[in-house]
Amino acid sequence: MKTPLIILILLLLTTSVFADTTQSNVSGSNTAIEGGYESTTETTYQSGSESTTTTNNTTNSDIKSSPPQAAAPSYNSMTQDVCAVGVSAGIQTFGLGLSGGKHVIDKNCERLKLARILNDFGMKVGAVALLCQDERVFEAMIQAGTPCPIDGRIGKEAMALWSKYDHERPDYKTYVKRMDDRKETDKLEQIEMTKEFERIEKERIKEEAKKMKNIEWVDKK
Repeated sequence: MKTPLIILILLLLTTSVFADTTQSNVSGSNTAIEGGYESTTETTYQSGSESTTTTNNTTNSDIKSSPPQAAAPSYNSMTQDVCAVGVSAGIQTFGLGLSGGKHVIDKNCERLKLARILNDFGMKVGAVALLCQDERVFEAMIQAGTPCPIDGRIGKEAMALWSKYDHERPDYKTYVKRMDDRKETDKLEQIEMTKEFERIEKERIKEEAKKMKNIEWVDKK
């Protein structure tokens, strides 16, 4: 009879244990905070003695992980005879990632291929005219004294048309800037020439005045 009574008393004096757990998840960080863990056990013996045990346990954990990565797509030109270049890019931040890509046409590559085909067909003037759409080639041809074809004209006739319709030049902006710079240089040169002419004129007048004084001195004698 005494044994069941002791067991009943132990069950009544033993407290329940609960774990207070808090967990928060953020992209790139997983933080778990576990605290408030308390366990209390009291035991009363038959003789009237008492034993009490209390345990407190608090655990904090902070786990950091790298965010997912946005992978840029791969773009290929499929064949070597296509003047297309694949361009792609991606950016990743905590919580958001973006990526994209597209094909870009290389105009200079197309120009070279078309000019090569025209030259192979014997259309040399057409090939040169196509290359002259590039302002670097156009400027090089002008500097070499062999202007690019225009309206079926070549040589001096082409140069005369380019001078008349200079706004049609591929290098029009560069050409206008160069002409403005040359005008400024010519203006400065003209100013220097005017100053030099005035200086020479003053010296001539001084020389003539000196000669006139000498002539007057001779006449007085």
